[in-house]
Amino acid sequence: MGETQGGHTGTARGVTGRRALLIGGAAAAVGTAALARDELARLWWRLPGVEKPRVAGAVDFRGAQWVSASSANYRRADRPDDYGIDRVVIHVTQGSFRSAVKVFQDPAHGAAAHYIVRKDGHITQMIRELDVAFHAGNREYNERSVGIEHEGFVEEASSFTDAMYAASARLTAGICRRYGIPVDRKHVIGHVEVPGTDHTDPGRYWDWDRYMALVRRAHRTQA
Repeated sequence: MGETQGGHTGTARGVTGRRALLIGGAAAAVGTAALARDELARLWWRLPGVEKPRVAGAVDFRGAQWVSASSANYRRADRPDDYGIDRVVIHVTQGSFRSAVKVFQDPAHGAAAHYIVRKDGHITQMIRELDVAFHAGNREYNERSVGIEHEGFVEEASSFTDAMYAASARLTAGICRRYGIPVDRKHVIGHVEVPGTDHTDPGRYWDWDRYMALVRRAHRTQA
């Protein structure tokens, strides 16, 4: 899930308004007039001295427990300055909470979500919302979303407890409030709805009507 950055080269004669940006030790001559604003934002987080400060063990959601995912399973970023955050993606682990934490800490796994919600409502944060988690199987969706895993199995209705729904709804409401995300099904989606995915989660037993009502209620009370 690496990325490359393109650039333009040329001589000083005939090329005006261009300057070199040193990114990761490589100089790329970039036409300032032609470079789109969004592309500048995408490059900006790579420049020295502009990354938002990180506090060891700090979480974005009050009450969450910090357990770091492997750095191989996400990309450091400076969201929402470099990538706007406009959706939340709901996942199901297809396994236990403990197994999900373990695989997200495995550098060979290649994927992890920002949060895991346990059946009892406990929330663990494994990647900062600043950063791009590899959770959706779609680069654009990864860059613009926060991923929330839920302990359980898509074909077991008993996976989705009252405590899980309530805790997850508060978490999603907080994310939506932080980034101005509309609380609707266009912006709070299941993994199955991500273009190009082969996943089916959260599955037929996930009660979207109930969940969205809880998210809306939590969103109002957080005002």
